[in-house]
Amino acid sequence: MAAAVPGTLRYILKRILCGKISCAAFIIVVLYLLLSCGMEIYAYHCAYSGIDPIYAKGNMSMNFLPPSAEHWFGTDYQGRDVFWRSLAGAGTAVKIGMSASIISAVIGVILGMLAGYFGKWVDDLVVWIYSTFASMPTLLFILAFALLVSKGFLFPPAAELLKKFANVFHADMGMIAVYLGIGLTGWVGLCQVVRAETMKLRETGYVLAAKSMGFNPFKIIFRHIMPNLFHLVIIYFTMRFAYSVMTEVIVSYLGLGVESAPSWGVMISDGQEGLWRGLWWEVTAATALMFFMVLPLHLLGDYLRDILDPRLGEN
Repeated sequence: MAAAVPGTLRYILKRILCGKISCAAFIIVVLYLLLSCGMEIYAYHCAYSGIDPIYAKGNMSMNFLPPSAEHWFGTDYQGRDVFWRSLAGAGTAVKIGMSASIISAVIGVILGMLAGYFGKWVDDLVVWIYSTFASMPTLLFILAFALLVSKGFLFPPAAELLKKFANVFHADMGMIAVYLGIGLTGWVGLCQVVRAETMKLRETGYVLAAKSMGFNPFKIIFRHIMPNLFHLVIIYFTMRFAYSVMTEVIVSYLGLGVESAPSWGVMISDGQEGLWRGLWWEVTAATALMFFMVLPLHLLGDYLRDILDPRLGEN
């Protein structure tokens, strides 16, 4: 049987599955992704059928129940099952992490390739843009943006457009704000790396040959240069995913993020008020599920970096 070619999906999977830690991290991440898909399908089914999801059903006569055989993680202040809300919170985290990381990756790759290939004034403009974004306090920008969107402080046309997006993606305005806030601030690092790599690739033989044959510059960029940047995108996407999850938890904890959907940040915010009374289970459940998502993502991102681009690890 032929050996896997370095850089291919088969090669990456083989390397990941050969290591105990990387294999465990990969399996955990896949389980979270499957859980997220299942919870999203279930939420759409409930919305279509006109019934309340199990994680939204409460009973005030059963609030603050401790963990038991009936309620594995206990109940919250409204009598809702913490176990199911924690699982639904995982779905919210994956949705936001995936969406925000895709937005960041698209912006970073496109701007980085344009700056690296064309140079001159295009490069100067892109460098000025990412230098401006890099100089801003990221978390404060996300919080301010989330406040503007979720509290309705945008001008009417923009607010209506975001509401349409929210309806399409089955999300509230707070979730859309987190999507965009994290996505619009997280592309700088990838843009810098892609720009530098594109500057090297534009001097390679096959790119120079394509230029001499009169190929369209954008055809050269997207057909000959972009495929050689996918390893950078994979590394960045994995690491950015973990950051997006943590940022969503922080923003929702402060009351400016997710509004209607279950969120680990909201659960931690609600549960902390009962800690002094010994009501530990809601905070513990949300924190534990967040920890066991973020840690494997970081481990997997580090391992992918070592496999695909050891130079990044050295730097």
